[in-house]
Amino acid sequence: MDLLLTLAIPLLSATLFAFAGNRPWAPAANGISSFFLFLATLVLAAHGVRDPGVRALSGQLFLDPLNLIFLVLTGLVSLTTALYSIGYVRFETASGRLGDKALRLYHSLFQMVVFSMSLGLLSNNLGLLWVALETATLSNAFLISLYQTPKSIEAAWKYFVLLGVGIAQAFFGLILLYFAAERELGPGGKALLWTELSRVQSHLDPTVLSLAFIFFFVGFGTKAGLVPLHGWLPDAHAEGPTPASAILSGLLLNLALYALLRVKMLADAVVPGHLTGHILLVFGFLSVLVAVFSLRKRNDVKRLFSYSSIEHLGIASVGFGLGGPAAALAALLHMTFHSLAKSCVFFLLGTASQCCRTQKIRDIRGLLALSPFWGWALVLAGLALLGMPPFGLFASEFLLLRELVRTHPLLAGLFLLSLSVAFAVLLKRILAMVSGDRPSGRMPAFAKTPVLIHLSLLAVLGIGIPSVLWQWYQKTARYLTGLP
Repeated sequence: MDLLLTLAIPLLSATLFAFAGNRPWAPAANGISSFFLFLATLVLAAHGVRDPGVRALSGQLFLDPLNLIFLVLTGLVSLTTALYSIGYVRFETASGRLGDKALRLYHSLFQMVVFSMSLGLLSNNLGLLWVALETATLSNAFLISLYQTPKSIEAAWKYFVLLGVGIAQAFFGLILLYFAAERELGPGGKALLWTELSRVQSHLDPTVLSLAFIFFFVGFGTKAGLVPLHGWLPDAHAEGPTPASAILSGLLLNLALYALLRVKMLADAVVPGHLTGHILLVFGFLSVLVAVFSLRKRNDVKRLFSYSSIEHLGIASVGFGLGGPAAALAALLHMTFHSLAKSCVFFLLGTASQCCRTQKIRDIRGLLALSPFWGWALVLAGLALLGMPPFGLFASEFLLLRELVRTHPLLAGLFLLSLSVAFAVLLKRILAMVSGDRPSGRMPAFAKTPVLIHLSLLAVLGIGIPSVLWQWYQKTARYLTGLP
């Protein structure tokens, strides 16, 4: 019942908002719905710690150490984004950018994206996971085009076409995986269940599974924004509403990489030569390098930080590609801390863009003079994203760098150089936005709670992760690498 409740809350909310999303109480109701979803994910986490084999709907839904981490993170970031969007939506409505139809669409699609992500994470059936990713793609495409400007419609079409092609490639991988699994499990609908696949994974055909992983990598790698499949991501960030950017960078990219990890775990059991790890390592590093050296030319603030998302997903891919529990632990921590830091940065950038009536970096100035809280919050969130201590990304990047030094010393130097370039470029842009004379606009009356929650978690978890949480992440890292 708890598994079904976690899915029912956003699905029923999406249905309600499709008819009443333009009412004055809709933004607050969106926040309340997200709060109950977060509580439901905490209940599931408590169940999962005691009994990680919980299943529902005849085994179609399940809990395990891996999906629990991302499920709780989805609940938390969805809640803070919904709280942030209360003020964001009111400001956009008052300025005439969002009408009744757009408000219904926004609130309904917000909850539909959350439902799709929750469904994908809880799916024991890899076919159902594919459906959830496709649903999230369609829902987010309409969110990107919310403002109905020529650029936003173009960005939505680009997003839909590229990710549609990618998800079609993943479908071919799904067919190949079913072909390999049916030989061992037989007909009857069990050949795509993760729990059944993991039981017979050592008996699957390595050649078929190698081909399946490559198709899955192209499909899910496109959705994760890995280079060279990243072309849709900057446009989607730049033209969509800011809360959609926070969800996209903080959660949806994680879901795509999570889906790829599921297939990687199966392939690693039979495919020789660490093929999956080499693919993730190469394209992860390529993503980091291309993203870092693309930062300098960006003039749109949301487009700038979209390349930062590509960089950080590349860093996580490097960790998973290295293999071993230490590198997997670093990558899991990195995905968690990146979600918290990047969504917080987008909250602050959305506020700054509304205040200055622009997303052009050269025109956003004087945030410290206008509001010390928002100015210093942007500086701190930027430092957290850049991996400065005591924030959590410092710990994850340090752990990953240590593994690179031990296994690939030359790559460790390249990794450190990339982080240094990103640090210099992004810090320069952030300091330029917060310094200078006070702008003529006024800071929107947004709740500060979401920003404080994220910054506090990044600092506290960076200083010392509670032992229960640390053991949970260690257990998940061993689970990913096939260790008991």
